Amino acid sequence: MRKIFKAALWVLIVLLIFAGGIAFYINEQLGSIDSLEERNTKYGGLNYYSTETGEFISPEKLTHYPERTTGGDPGFSRFFKTSPYAPKTSFPKQMLTKNDFSETPADFATYWFGHSTLILELDGKRILFDPVFRNAGPLPIITRRYDESPIKREDLPEIDLVILTHDHYDHLETATIKLLAKRDIHFIAPLEVGARLEGWGVPMRNITELGWNQETTFDSITITALPGIHYSGRSNSDRNQTLWASYAIKGKDKNIFSSGDTGYGAHLKEIGEKYGPFDLAFVEIDGWNNGWPLTHLFPDQVIQLCKDLNTKLLFPTHWGTFDLALHPWNKSIQMVSDRAEENGIDLVTPVMGEKVVPGMSSTTNWWK
Repeated sequence: MRKIFKAALWVLIVLLIFAGGIAFYINEQLGSIDSLEERNTKYGGLNYYSTETGEFISPEKLTHYPERTTGGDPGFSRFFKTSPYAPKTSFPKQMLTKNDFSETPADFATYWFGHSTLILELDGKRILFDPVFRNAGPLPIITRRYDESPIKREDLPEIDLVILTHDHYDHLETATIKLLAKRDIHFIAPLEVGARLEGWGVPMRNITELGWNQETTFDSITITALPGIHYSGRSNSDRNQTLWASYAIKGKDKNIFSSGDTGYGAHLKEIGEKYGPFDLAFVEIDGWNNGWPLTHLFPDQVIQLCKDLNTKLLFPTHWGTFDLALHPWNKSIQMVSDRAEENGIDLVTPVMGEKVVPGMSSTTNWWK
């Protein structure tokens, strides 16, 4: 009996240690934010922040209609499973290491690594957007990629600037931030996301937080944070306690828009009138569903956005990597491609890892 008791005790100890390790790991993925009192002090004067709830406010209230959801069960359990909409084979891609990048960044070039993660080379600077190279959840088994990234985070080249649109797991990866924190890299992030970065080791001197319609400069480049219809958070208890943003990025000769995640609204026309026209627009095209009609852009709205912004080129992002909206992996890109052709909008659709100069390099409909 004593042996059985000791064995049971050891099993219990092991389980407790294991559970504690998982809890610590998840807590590390969540990151930290300031207290309600601190947030109210810092952001109380903003018309898109509520001191009553401690939340940032979307230009339009997000709606959710579970009964209208198409494509399957929208419950959280689906993120633990292999998507039935995933591709059956690996994607064509250009695998990269840091040795594949030139020592001096180009004046204008791009690399897409899947979803919203990409490098923009502009005016001799290398800018990394929304770096995520593995899964999109607080545990490795949650929201797994369709296919491996064309580059490992450890193989990233020298980066001058990281721009973050918001703190959702498919846009902000803890392990990557911790790695980049060891380098002398500057980060631009929406309000309060800086607290997460600092908690993961990024020095405050290397962080610039922006509210909507605030701008900062990085050598010859001006970066302006702009509104979006969306939300933020990394758990059930911190929804909208950090800000989200789109960006206008103006260099010496190029003017670029990055949509981040947004639903369609009047803010896009206003951005086009004030900050456009744009030479290139990185626009999210996937994540839409009738069950959450304002959270992401539908294909028709992607095209309308391009018209609102008066952009010459459309570079689709936020697709081909995770199943976030219960439809086939290539449905969004094909619909957007068809509508772009009908409306005379030029697409930039490189395979993952391919270096392109938008407007000069030819790309293909590789998803077909």
